[in-house]
Amino acid sequence: MGRPNILWIVATQWRAQACGYAGDPNARTPCLDALAAGGTHFSQAVTPHPFGPFARAAMLTGRPSPQNGVKEYFDPLPEAVRTVAGDLAGRGYATAFFGKWHLGRRDPEASLVGAAHARIRVPPEARGGFGFWEGFESGFLLNDPWLHGTRLPEPTQFSGYQADVLGARAAAWLRSRDPATPWFCVVSLEAPHPPYDAPAAGVVPRDPGSVILSPNVPRGGEAEAAARGELAGYYAHIEAADRAIGRLVESIPPALTVFTSVHGDMHGAHGLFRKGWPHEESVRVPLIIRPPPGAAGQPGSSDRLVSLLDLAHWTLGWADARSPAALTGCLPTGGEEPRFQVISMPSIVALPHQCDRIWRGLRTRERKLVLNADGTPWLLFDLDRDPLELRNEAGDPGRGAEIGRLRAMLAPEF
Repeated sequence: MGRPNILWIVATQWRAQACGYAGDPNARTPCLDALAAGGTHFSQAVTPHPFGPFARAAMLTGRPSPQNGVKEYFDPLPEAVRTVAGDLAGRGYATAFFGKWHLGRRDPEASLVGAAHARIRVPPEARGGFGFWEGFESGFLLNDPWLHGTRLPEPTQFSGYQADVLGARAAAWLRSRDPATPWFCVVSLEAPHPPYDAPAAGVVPRDPGSVILSPNVPRGGEAEAAARGELAGYYAHIEAADRAIGRLVESIPPALTVFTSVHGDMHGAHGLFRKGWPHEESVRVPLIIRPPPGAAGQPGSSDRLVSLLDLAHWTLGWADARSPAALTGCLPTGGEEPRFQVISMPSIVALPHQCDRIWRGLRTRERKLVLNADGTPWLLFDLDRDPLELRNEAGDPGRGAEIGRLRAMLAPEF
């Protein structure tokens, strides 16, 4: 085995719970289920920041926000920042990016939705060091996307479901590569991001009344009605995106394959919606790593504490592996496990339904502590006994010593 090809498939707003292999009765994800069966899925994976630009910058650089240069929602990824693509190019890899970028320079006064936003041009010097780039800034067009990039100097609209278009174009590019040169490719999907009522490649949304809700969604009011309505479309897009992912994976040369999402969505849990919140529905994400043929892994589920912040580091380790044994040793399934993972929101994003404060916290397998910007406790959950986070114990006087111990594990300013 030579150096492995490496594929990242990155979705948007796909929470960890919303997969068939994770036990969600609403989710039809046979392709991801098969990918998980052939590799390892991490049940305790978290995003470092449950909001798109911050999480994407952290994944590409291996550095959290704001240290990576992205502190505010409209901050572009600095052109001079080093990314995993630049590091891999220096190791002789061909690098490519397809799809949603969401790290370019944007006008805060312009609409975030629609063709005008999707047609914002990202110049070559602002494309994160990828040798080949074909994508769009954002725009939330799940159908008929506008793409521009290396071979498309001007934004060009393509007919079809966005995930299908991106998968087909990425697969064609990958099949054309010289097999002597290893490649690293990111396919970045907007689905299953809103609008949840957009057509989903022929998948018919189910009846909202048939959606099985989590017990932490309040019943009998507006939150339940809104959750049922949007989840009906959400799961349709999950099914459509799952099919597109399956076609992509089946049609490309062998690769070490990663599937994840930059963050989840509250969908009415605790009466909240969208992302930015420190709850499990927002910060916990799906993560599947399937080794290429010839590399032994540890198939099945892992409850190891992992963060997408480490993905760039792992990828560089995989690229340096020259044998199946070396590659197996680089998979995040063994060795000393971290005691906790840090999660945070570095700024307030003034958009509807998003989190209303800056916060920083940590998550162990058993506990989650979240602090306000001034260091005061906001949330404390016993994830062992209360996995749905129904009881906030931050104000319990009997938890003071535990809060102090957990706070000491965070950065010194807290």
